[in-house]
Amino acid sequence: MCRARFIFILGALLWTAFQLSAAALSDSDCLDCHGDKTLTETNASGRVISLFVDAARFAASVHKTNTCVACHTDATARHPDDNVPLKPVNCAICHPRNTESYNASVHGLAFKAGHRNAATCQDCHDSHDIIAGNSTLSPMFPVRQAQTCGRCHPGEAKDWAASVHGKAVASGNRDAPVCTDCHSEHKVESLKSSLQISEEVCARCHASERMNTKYNLPDDRVKTFFESYHGLASEYGSTVAANCASCHGCHRILPSSDPNSTINRAHLVETCGKCHPGATANFAFGHIHVAPNGEAAGSEISARANRWVRDIYLTLIFAVVGAMFVHNLLLFLKKAAARLGAGARPVLRMSLAQRWQHMFLAGSFIILAITGFALKFPDSWPAKLLGSSEPLRRWMHRIAGIILIASGIWHLFYLLVSPDGRRLARDLFPVKKDIADVWCAARYLSGLSDQKPRIGRFGYAEKMEYWAVVWGTVIMGVTGLMIWFNISVTHWAPRWVVDVALTIHYYEAVLACLAIVVWHFYHVIFDPDVYPINPACLDGRVTREWEQHEHPLAVERATKAMKRPVELENSQKKN
Repeated sequence: MCRARFIFILGALLWTAFQLSAAALSDSDCLDCHGDKTLTETNASGRVISLFVDAARFAASVHKTNTCVACHTDATARHPDDNVPLKPVNCAICHPRNTESYNASVHGLAFKAGHRNAATCQDCHDSHDIIAGNSTLSPMFPVRQAQTCGRCHPGEAKDWAASVHGKAVASGNRDAPVCTDCHSEHKVESLKSSLQISEEVCARCHASERMNTKYNLPDDRVKTFFESYHGLASEYGSTVAANCASCHGCHRILPSSDPNSTINRAHLVETCGKCHPGATANFAFGHIHVAPNGEAAGSEISARANRWVRDIYLTLIFAVVGAMFVHNLLLFLKKAAARLGAGARPVLRMSLAQRWQHMFLAGSFIILAITGFALKFPDSWPAKLLGSSEPLRRWMHRIAGIILIASGIWHLFYLLVSPDGRRLARDLFPVKKDIADVWCAARYLSGLSDQKPRIGRFGYAEKMEYWAVVWGTVIMGVTGLMIWFNISVTHWAPRWVVDVALTIHYYEAVLACLAIVVWHFYHVIFDPDVYPINPACLDGRVTREWEQHEHPLAVERATKAMKRPVELENSQKKN
């Protein structure tokens, strides 16, 4: 019994000693085999891999204090005689955050999906002679990154080396981007998102004041891109809108002066034609980075024309809208003291045809305003109100524009054919008395006179607004069609004409919307005499008192017109 117990204890001690000896493998034990330069292995994809470990280079690496079994945790004294291959090193033991980022990268996801050729930690950092990234000998040092990544991506590496970025890095400029600056380090991204490329990658340098100042680069490239149609569409979710790489290329980015550049004049038609089939030279030679405010001026006629239009319209907006605001503020204060009671409304101001025309005009204008500013400002509340579909906003805007133009043609036909329309045109046509009425109103509103201007069927306020609508409809219709059919326009005109049309379209829209709010809404909504709304737009009728107060000459003429048949009949009876 004692003998059996002794044998059991001895066996246990020997087994424990064997395990301890297996676990206590030294680096020299491993190097007995792996110190052989001819030691290789063929992996599952058929690639021959060297298993040689250079002890001197390992001693100079960042892992020089690690032992072999610190990384190869499953290595024992039975290896390799047990024919059990060692498991891949788990870098997450010491580098959990980097490993987590790698697992979410295109490389990590591909490896998880079974693509054994996907890059791993060892492919980029090497296996045993890992050197700190700030060392010039490291495969991840900026000047060496293209060579490292080029093992799997030779075409991209070659293109990058020929680009302005690659040449700058080769000359020792560390500010120029390398692979990891654009694609990230461990969480390597494929960069397929249009917005991500422009907003997160290119903007990192080209929107940097420090970088632009240091290298004398234009400081408005990112800003003007996001103010262009391409940028606005990208910001609001378009996946097909052009981004920086669409025009400048991905890796082989060359200056416009280079004959091989995609933005060289010799290649512009081809570059633009990728997204705009049928693009002409006039279309392609237009500037993309044109600031609507004219700040990116220079000597180009496109920039100068846009700057002139902007300055003229800003002056016009401040002058016209400012005068409208002062006029209506004074008028509101005059009328706020008295309110007219409700009563019968026997006076017809708008016929049924006129009310229908007004309804189509007002409806299309409101839709145009909301969709237009939603297209211009994709992060605004009108844009969010319309949802995430840029094509929906665009086509709503175009359909409303067609309705507006059709309403204008309908109104013109009404003026020419209908007796009421011809009378309306005569009554709305400006006459000399309107100038006198403006002067009389200015004296009355400023308190210099107690005499109000005596207005007929339509006064200077209605006539100004009517002809402003005519003017605005023509300008918005023409420029809107030019923007819509820009390719066709550039068949007979240079591209900058379309750019100027876009500028006119925007500032005319601002002017029109402000004029409606400040001028029209006051007269039909906020005027104390009609608040909360002038009912003429609904059933065409107003009270006799209001007509007498606002249009005394029209009442007098109507009264005379009613008396004339009676007087004629009495005269005939006497005779």
